[in-house]
Amino acid sequence: FNLQLWNNYFHLAVAFITQESLQLENFSHAKYNKIQNKYGDMRRLIGFAIRDMWYKLGQNKICFIPGMVGPILEMTLIPEVELRKATIPIFFDMMLCEYQRTGEFKKFENEIILKLDHEVEGGRGDEHYMQLFESILAECARHYPGISALVEGFVTLVKGLLEKLLDYRTVMNDESKDNRMSCTVNLL
Repeated sequence: FNLQLWNNYFHLAVAFITQESLQLENFSHAKYNKIQNKYGDMRRLIGFAIRDMWYKLGQNKICFIPGMVGPILEMTLIPEVELRKATIPIFFDMMLCEYQRTGEFKKFENEIILKLDHEVEGGRGDEHYMQLFESILAECARHYPGISALVEGFVTLVKGLLEKLLDYRTVMNDESKDNRMSCTVNLL
């Protein structure tokens, strides 16, 4: 198993699908339709390939936790519903891998909280992502009763953080200094 080769593969694939020129939602409606008709959404294809490769890693997945948490998070925050539905379950698999090895998933949890803050501050993430994140992880956890309570607590923590980060981002564009201060206090 060549860890560096796989690490390069995942980082390259995530860098490809997150590049600015492929963010179709930023284009005009006409340009969006033209690209969709001619090429489709390449982000989805590469995202599905990343997902498939992740599940083929077997016991080697643990080598990528917490290092791949940030890149996978960046990919799941792309506002494309099918891509999100296909890739958010990777987070549960990461939690499960770490849990089976150590009895907890603190490395994963710490890394996702750190990276989520950075990504939302950079303009990524939305209410729909938060809802999908919660429902998909809850559904995955139902099949593993031993870890479901821990996953539920984690999802509640991340959902609360994401709500506050989204509020903060919205308020930062507001002209009212009182609202900004109130939101900053809530986030802290």
